[in-house]
Amino acid sequence: MMTNQNQASQNGVKHVPAGTGPAYCGPGDRITFLITGAETGGAFFLAETQVAPGGGPPPHVHSREDESFYLQQGILALKVGGKELSTSAGDFIHIPRGTVHSFRNVSGEIAKLLVLATPAGLEGFFAEAFYPTADVADIPQVSEALIGRLMKAAPKYGLQLLPPA
Repeated sequence: MMTNQNQASQNGVKHVPAGTGPAYCGPGDRITFLITGAETGGAFFLAETQVAPGGGPPPHVHSREDESFYLQQGILALKVGGKELSTSAGDFIHIPRGTVHSFRNVSGEIAKLLVLATPAGLEGFFAEAFYPTADVADIPQVSEALIGRLMKAAPKYGLQLLPPA
């Protein structure tokens, strides 16, 4: 008899139970892969991201994909296309490729958001530059080694990291 996992791979259905899925930690956040380009024919990548208070990525630009966020918990201060936005649970943000953006968790709790990248491919950056983890408590501090990993991987995935504004 086949397991549910094997059945899922045969008919295209995928079920990711809560708290499972490959997870990676970077500077101030943890990203859990829900479905990747390998599983969507390259159409999209979807992940859940947990951002520690004060955490979030520096200004950056994606040249290959559009990025959308659905904030499930917390408050994020976004800088996008020269504008500042305050977002809270239930808000949705779509950022077209080529738009400079960054965000920071300004709440006292872990912020949770779904991140959708279309088309897929951005997951390769996270898998290469971040550290595999099983626990949100493993979020690493920013270090020269981590910055080096980010800077080395970014160009391979059409990602330009910019200095903080």
